[in-house]
Amino acid sequence: MTMRQSFTAVIERNATLTGEFTTEPYEAAWAREARWFVRVLDASGRAPRLLVRTQISPDGLHWCDLDRGTEQSVDPDDGPLHSWPAEGFGGWLRLRGTVVDEPAEATGDAASSVKVLIYLALKS
Repeated sequence: MTMRQSFTAVIERNATLTGEFTTEPYEAAWAREARWFVRVLDASGRAPRLLVRTQISPDGLHWCDLDRGTEQSVDPDDGPLHSWPAEGFGGWLRLRGTVVDEPAEATGDAASSVKVLIYLALKS
């Protein structure tokens, strides 16, 4: 009987996200299960939120969406901690996303931003 192993990686620490972004990639080929955790530390702008997709890669260089059309909405008004699983992934994982709110032209405000901690929890 083999003991299962787990590891939680901090992918982004106190990162302030604006516009389109990608996280640092993480090699997770050994893991059978993965779960993303996004903790919102601060948000500025008019009701900003994150639209995020899990991306996979065979080599950490070339990326595609894990499940096309599967996008997670991270709304700070729904609480500070958000989570979702990633299943059937390859060797590498990362998040690709966008900070969205009302267009800056409509409000005259600066671009919205969200300050986050992003964790990737892996289990064999």
